[in-house]
Amino acid sequence: MSLSLGVQFTLLIGQTVPIPVPAAVSEALESAEITHSDEGRSGFQLTFKVGREDASDLRDYDLVSNALIKPFSRVILVVTVNARPQVVMDGAITHHQFMPSNQAGGSKLIITGEDISVMMDLEEKIVAYPALPEAAIATKIISGYARYGLVPKVIPAKGDLPPLPTERIPVQHGTDLEHLQTLAKRHGYMFYVEPGPAPGANVAYWGPPNRLGVTQPALSLDMGSSTNVENLRFEYDSLAASTVDGQVQDRKTNRSNPVATRRSTRLPALAKRSALKLQGRHVRQVLPNPIAGLTRGQAKAFAQGTINRSIDQVVTGEGELSVVRYGQLLKARQTVGVRGCGDSYDGLYLVTKITHLIRSGEYRQQFTLAREGLGALLPVVRP
Repeated sequence: MSLSLGVQFTLLIGQTVPIPVPAAVSEALESAEITHSDEGRSGFQLTFKVGREDASDLRDYDLVSNALIKPFSRVILVVTVNARPQVVMDGAITHHQFMPSNQAGGSKLIITGEDISVMMDLEEKIVAYPALPEAAIATKIISGYARYGLVPKVIPAKGDLPPLPTERIPVQHGTDLEHLQTLAKRHGYMFYVEPGPAPGANVAYWGPPNRLGVTQPALSLDMGSSTNVENLRFEYDSLAASTVDGQVQDRKTNRSNPVATRRSTRLPALAKRSALKLQGRHVRQVLPNPIAGLTRGQAKAFAQGTINRSIDQVVTGEGELSVVRYGQLLKARQTVGVRGCGDSYDGLYLVTKITHLIRSGEYRQQFTLAREGLGALLPVVRP
């Protein structure tokens, strides 16, 4: 599908190794919607026009009965912007919706799917991991899905120590995906699968939000010819941030010890004034995670994860842009600068969600931004 000048869209589908779809399937594609989020699985939706063209279609619509699009077929979507191909989705079909019509050419087939991590969510298990820290557990689980091109990228967390089997044995109850997300949440981490860089390859990331790396070109509003965002709005949630204060029973000493954490350790900071400073004593206070069998050090590490997660999305922004005008794809899970919105809301943000809206002649992106407070750290951002 040709979207606009300098932008091409390629669809690959198959059981084991996805291949470019036949021309008839590509030409029937009306639109595509792809969503990437740092919370939960990413997904896609493809809308096809279907119809009967000759005698071979009398028994059934050719596309509806096509073996390519059966449930759990693997789908890879590649977008080429300015001669640079980028994999925007690698997933599996999970849902069909067929809408026949009395109008010629009005019938639609909508295919919905989720990123390849859906394959990690099909079987509930009970598995013990004796003497393994949680980073090692994450690596072991991810390594079991190498057939889907998953390469683990696991960042060990502070306080994540291997438990002695005589004291505690970590046990998984649920699917692999659920367990990875549970382990990540304890440390203020996240788990997601990032497609690419090559078709069929994926990076399975278990770690803190990625605030490092090169910041993407700025989202500019109300800046004349430099404007590249069509709309943008911000929200400040004063109930999002929290601190931790309470008691835990240390499994080694059998004594109750205080656990109190009142600041974030997210680095680098994105906002000049975090919610914890802005709101002072008007911040929610929660109790430590009631997981049994922890040492005081582990409890403090989990408490720190609670605070870090709580302030990640105190300030959120939502908007929409044209890929052609922006000049490249805005990517989720990376930082981006904002300018033209005033000192309180200008500056750096983490892109937490991206929705690609693709149809013939048009390519747009809706985005969600987040950070821990107000104020730009620097007077300028990368243009």
